Amino acid sequence: MSRLFLRTLREDPSDAEFRNHKLLVRAGYIRRVAPGGFAWLPLGLRVKARIEAIIREEMEAAGAQEVHFPALLPVEPYKTTGRYDEYGDDIFTLEDRKGVEYVLAPTHEEAFALLVKDLYSSYKDLPLSIYQIQDKFRDEARPRAGLMRGREFTMKDAYSFDVDDEGLDASYDLQRAAYERIFARLGLEYAIVSAHAGAMGGSRSEEFLHPTPIGDDTFVRSAGGYAANVEAFRTLAPAPREVAGQAAATAFDSPDTPTIATLVDLLNERHPREDGRPWAAGDTLKNVVLALTHTSGERELVVVGIPGDREADLKRAEATFFPAAVDTATDEDFAAHPELVKGYIGPWSAAGPVLGTESTSGVRFLVDPRVVDGTAWVTGANEPERHVLSLVAGRDFVADGVAEVAEVRAGDPAPDGSGPVELARGTELGHVFALGRKYAEALGLQVLDRNGKLVTVTMGSYGIGVSRVMALIAESNSDEAGLAWPRSVAPFDVAVVPAGKDEAVFEEAERIGRELELRGVDVLVDDRRLSPGVKFKDAELIGVPTVVIVGRGLAEGVVEVLDRASGERTQEPLTTVVDRVAAAVQG
Repeated sequence: MSRLFLRTLREDPSDAEFRNHKLLVRAGYIRRVAPGGFAWLPLGLRVKARIEAIIREEMEAAGAQEVHFPALLPVEPYKTTGRYDEYGDDIFTLEDRKGVEYVLAPTHEEAFALLVKDLYSSYKDLPLSIYQIQDKFRDEARPRAGLMRGREFTMKDAYSFDVDDEGLDASYDLQRAAYERIFARLGLEYAIVSAHAGAMGGSRSEEFLHPTPIGDDTFVRSAGGYAANVEAFRTLAPAPREVAGQAAATAFDSPDTPTIATLVDLLNERHPREDGRPWAAGDTLKNVVLALTHTSGERELVVVGIPGDREADLKRAEATFFPAAVDTATDEDFAAHPELVKGYIGPWSAAGPVLGTESTSGVRFLVDPRVVDGTAWVTGANEPERHVLSLVAGRDFVADGVAEVAEVRAGDPAPDGSGPVELARGTELGHVFALGRKYAEALGLQVLDRNGKLVTVTMGSYGIGVSRVMALIAESNSDEAGLAWPRSVAPFDVAVVPAGKDEAVFEEAERIGRELELRGVDVLVDDRRLSPGVKFKDAELIGVPTVVIVGRGLAEGVVEVLDRASGERTQEPLTTVVDRVAAAVQG
């Protein structure tokens, strides 16, 4: 340890929010260089290498071969597939001295597709799965949480190439199964959830999420096995209702009721229900105005009617309107559209005016899936300080479409009928996509099939965030004293700590270390002439799974063995400690 490039810290870094970030810096695994960028120190590289070794073993077991691309790539393929615009400000671009534009690759679908196009031309060459482990770059607006969300990060990305959809399904399942083995070997709990494909595209998309309170994703799951992130959750629409016999729509004055809460109060005071039940927020239709910025730069307003007891979820809105960016409408947007009466917006019908009001032209009106034909709502009348009672969908208004914008709540029914869902927090470990032919068609990746006919290759894409995985292992395997790495990824198998000033203690520690190394054990000997307390604190902070303490018991022929994860301490005779520890390390 006296020769190891390491300085441990006693204080948390000021910019660290989460335990893994604090401990990885304090224990000397990484060091901040710039916002979202870190230097990897020897301990950090050892852990990262062990994670990568597990990934490589399972990728090879799944039939994938390793390649390596540059991070700096020509921009044209990204423009050809449309992802240059879809990524927008998230992608790093630069020009060389000749003015030629390049990107720092966020992912490598285009590069892999072009490589295969260059080398393969027949169905006999397929199926093919190739992968790389390489640094990626994304211009995160707010890089935070250390390795969990940086501008530069290490990623394993694999790609499959098949001649037909059946082949893609088989390749997808192989990669999916490999991911389950990888995360099991890394000791990480995971949930597989249906996901929105985003800029990747494709017909099938699943995320491997690690449930954690510090997660930046919300996902839902039911006791019956359904799981999805909130962006991919699809609302179970109720059956349409009978329109006949419902009360006629009636407009009424509703001064000073620009919010759902004030509207409900007025309804209960002045317009009590015939059935005696109090009015509730869920009886109202809240009309949310969203501003979409399309990849062309065009700004479009849309109005989405959602049940009044729900809030709009911008992440779900972004998935619904992808690739457009989504935000709430501004005062300037309302000023440009005076027909949108803020606080009193109501539906309008594609077939014509509602209740004599003028149809709002030029702005699409969409509804939540729960707004089915025959449902009656209290909503705005498109006039200042006026609302409408019993406005019935399908009778009084017809929407331009359906949009999943409303928040998902615990207790909502799962779309597969498996029962109510619960909400949980998680962070993405990996993502698998059945891309289909999006990239192959854009880039002209074709092969000759059995009949000598050119067919477009179908692709899959499979990513694991290596550096993020390391952060999550650290987060879930730590305590207030420091890290407690699982043996599969620890930087060393054993730390040997001589505790005392007597030279015999150091000599015995060196002997135990040498003998363990001869057994194939990775050993770190703390040969520093420092107080035992400092060494113990560093051993706990660094988090090596097994710590052998050579101290006062040496005179009686025993040493102490500490299991870092459990905190259990045992006395071992000098004559057997090497055999016992080596056996524990090697399973």
